[in-house]
Amino acid sequence: MKGEIQKWNGTKVIVLGIGRSGQAAAEWLLGQKAEVTMFDETKSAEAKSLAQKWEKRGVRVLLGKDRMEAVNFDQAILSPGIDPKRPVVRQLVDAGVPILGELELGSQACLCPIVAVTGTNGKSTTTELIASVFSTAGKKAVGCGNLGRPLCEVAPLTGGLDWVVVEVSSFQLETVVTFRPKVAVYLNLTPDHLDRYPSVEKYAEAKARIFLNQKAEDFAVVQKGLEVETGKATVASFTSDADGADYTIRDGWLCRGEERLMRQEETSLRGPHNAENMLAAWAVAEFEKISREAVKEAFRNYRALPHRCELVRVLGGVNWVNDSKATNLDAMERAVAGTEGSVILIAGGKDKGFDFSESRKRLAGKVRGALLIGEMAEKIEKAWNGVVPCRRVQDLEEAVERAAKMAVFGETVLLSPGCSSYDMFKNFEERGEKYRQCVTALPEEKKRNE
Repeated sequence: MKGEIQKWNGTKVIVLGIGRSGQAAAEWLLGQKAEVTMFDETKSAEAKSLAQKWEKRGVRVLLGKDRMEAVNFDQAILSPGIDPKRPVVRQLVDAGVPILGELELGSQACLCPIVAVTGTNGKSTTTELIASVFSTAGKKAVGCGNLGRPLCEVAPLTGGLDWVVVEVSSFQLETVVTFRPKVAVYLNLTPDHLDRYPSVEKYAEAKARIFLNQKAEDFAVVQKGLEVETGKATVASFTSDADGADYTIRDGWLCRGEERLMRQEETSLRGPHNAENMLAAWAVAEFEKISREAVKEAFRNYRALPHRCELVRVLGGVNWVNDSKATNLDAMERAVAGTEGSVILIAGGKDKGFDFSESRKRLAGKVRGALLIGEMAEKIEKAWNGVVPCRRVQDLEEAVERAAKMAVFGETVLLSPGCSSYDMFKNFEERGEKYRQCVTALPEEKKRNE
């Protein structure tokens, strides 16, 4: 929502985190004449290089856990990747320094209405869909947030926009104060980030903060069955079941109530999870009174983002699919369920606190074999014992090589890790790119089975 921009001239601000969100916050604050200090616990070569860049612009940069100095600051800005329970944050809180998140800072600077999209899975796709619908209808809109560009990076442009569509995570929502989206979309909730939250309930509490400041004139779009307090906003519900919500899918049709809107097969998005993403986007479009034809055109032209059930190659009748973005169990299970034929699954990565035994029934009979990588490989093998034949491998290269020998005509080799990538890669994008490189490098004459 449009709001009054806080005056930052001369304010002593420390930005925690030197990643993209932290840099976007620092850039905005410098433009507002704040006195900026940046802090990051890492002393990596990349961090040191970034520190030199910012120091040349008059920013003091502190690198290393032991570098936090006397907390003589008026305000702290927290990057979403930093847990508020970390000692550096507690030190600031104990000293009475107010904490704002980068999302909160960006929203205070935003000069156009906000659509915010949260949920465990599907956030990026739905954010892109809504932004595409707006653009197709002739409105000036930008998608940002967790999707790529932080809101602080987009904020200077918002005076010339009709809408900004922001993908927001539970981490970002933890620190909102005045953040008030005109439209708030809550797609779904399944266990995730249990390495940060003590329970699914605490994770859900963070997600629900998206509705915290909405008023009666605002709009909330919520998956049917989610037990969440939406406050005063008008609510529309959606579901991939045949009925029971304002927007549903029935016999392959996206529907509003009983009215058929569009066949899902007219789009490139497959599966019930993508149907829900489109239904949520359609609800937002109708709130903004966008024509049905503009929505249809946007949906027909939309192409899924990389690393989300992305077909990399068909080789010898075998489909090679990159779903590196699947960083939790629900995303992995949906990818497997949405794949035609049997699957050779590549899974594993950093331990986020998931119990992979919960996936046994959903994978049984569908996954013919699993190749397991990373920190979680041994735990997953034990969890799937007796249901899915598993083999631990050293790295992604070996996984692709062995999958090429295992897979037969009509099968799919699916990278859908169910874990985050940080044990072996910088992020899920790097993991997906590595998979794509390995698959592309497979020779045409590669032996298909042993």
